[in-house]
Amino acid sequence: MTRPTASPPGLDVHRLDQWLRRTHPELATQDPLSASVIAGGRSNLTYRVDGASVPLVLRRPPLGHVLSTAHDMAREHRVIAALQGTPVPVPRVVDLVDDHDGGAGTGTPFFLMEHVAGEVLANPVQNAAYSAAELRALSLELAETLAELHRVDPAAVGLGDFGRPDGYLERQLRRWATQLDASRSREVPALDTLGALLREHVPTQQAAGIVHGDFRLDNAIVGRGIGAGDANGATVGVPDGAADGTPHVAAILDWEMATLGDPTVDLGMLGLYWDIGALGEAAAGVATSAVDLDAGYPAFDELVDAYEARRGRPVPELSWYRAFGAYKLGVILEGVHFRYRAGDTVGDGFDVIGDLVEPLADEGLARLAGARRG
Repeated sequence: MTRPTASPPGLDVHRLDQWLRRTHPELATQDPLSASVIAGGRSNLTYRVDGASVPLVLRRPPLGHVLSTAHDMAREHRVIAALQGTPVPVPRVVDLVDDHDGGAGTGTPFFLMEHVAGEVLANPVQNAAYSAAELRALSLELAETLAELHRVDPAAVGLGDFGRPDGYLERQLRRWATQLDASRSREVPALDTLGALLREHVPTQQAAGIVHGDFRLDNAIVGRGIGAGDANGATVGVPDGAADGTPHVAAILDWEMATLGDPTVDLGMLGLYWDIGALGEAAAGVATSAVDLDAGYPAFDELVDAYEARRGRPVPELSWYRAFGAYKLGVILEGVHFRYRAGDTVGDGFDVIGDLVEPLADEGLARLAGARRG
């Protein structure tokens, strides 16, 4: 066996290879492991790991500036493990590791899961591989998948103590204001104003459920064929006809902000990302989206209708929730901008992250002012 290939930042592949052979010999092969950073994430680092008996994915916290509770590997692992076997498609988990001594190659907590075949739709050029009808059906399925998540009884899947639903919206506002204060490297008056207005007009909380926290098209793997498996190896979350090559939601990713709370915030975030192209050039450089109505994607209102029908309960007016989504993403991007200025980011594109913060704040303020309804 030869030594593994060069390691990407934040992961010692040789140590990971040795750890896997010790702790999961059933996954080891005669080939050494190799790893590469999977592009797209702006917070936790994600790597594809090859050389094991099945392709793997490793998730670890970001390098450098890490805000308290923002990148809790144990929480992300727990919710993915709990949802296996439900109508919500997720990757099959392998292990959760506290690697503070660096013996497994990260020096941080991380978790390992099986790779799910498919692609993440993040750029309009990818739409050419799908018909307009396929993109429409896929979009409505994404909304229905979110409804299925919100229909899951947290206690029934072992997540009854996963969060504190009461006062969730108020705590979210406090949390993101605190994280903004911890990431300040410049003045952001519009974002501060948006936060203050959100606190003044908190809606009555809807029924509690599992909240993904960052639900959007490019946090889903689109597959053609079988989907993610449950703990017994059966496929779940695969609509009728998917086995014949029909595109479907094969897995939902990036559960790092999941908790129990008001599920409507997920709809607000989905709406923000669905229409983010309307924010102009700054969005194009930071939050590229495959959503293009001319290619066949439905308007967001149609997603809301599909969600409501599957959820089986009315959706409240979404202006506050969409404004909150803009505020939350603005705070997240300000944190990424902070890490970029400190030299603690990995990959390209971080130099323009901060350009989207002000347009996001303006979008949120417009939603609250009633300039747009959604």
